[in-house]
Amino acid sequence: MMRKSPKNKCVVRLYLQMLALASLMLVSVACKKQPESVPSPPPAAKANLPKAAIQKPVSSPKIPPAPVNQMDFSAKKDPFKPYVAVKVANPADVAKLKPVLPLHSYDVSQFRLIGTVADVKGNKAMVVDPAQKGYVLKIGMIIGKNEGKIVRIDSSGVDVVEQFRDENNKVRKETIRIPLLRKP
Repeated sequence: MMRKSPKNKCVVRLYLQMLALASLMLVSVACKKQPESVPSPPPAAKANLPKAAIQKPVSSPKIPPAPVNQMDFSAKKDPFKPYVAVKVANPADVAKLKPVLPLHSYDVSQFRLIGTVADVKGNKAMVVDPAQKGYVLKIGMIIGKNEGKIVRIDSSGVDVVEQFRDENNKVRKETIRIPLLRKP
């Protein structure tokens, strides 16, 4: 066995003492606590008045004022604005527009009646235009260039009433009958 010299013992002892002192200093610095503030007792209330429970207002954190917008976007283009501006139509302009359906593009006399159907809900008729396209008509529908209104459908034909202005600027009504064509 090897014996330690007294000189080595002193060095080891000194080293251990320094290590203990350093750890003690670290512990004492790390464990420092702030002294807690002890709330002061409430002031004594007058004996004459009954005690009322008053809730202290809760302090809210102070919010710094919002930063002022330093950039000016008034000269910039709005990215959400559509490229095409939508115009609102006047009701008078909408009334002037005529429907552009094939049923309204031919004269009433050019339609051929090919069949009628009698029904409890109302009679119906089927007509064919000059382009050989078929349409089912009901009472009250508009047909023809002059906006003729279908007023009656029976087994022998369809009656259409057209309104127009004559040379004297008077409104005239003309009844046009579309007969059911029979095969010879």
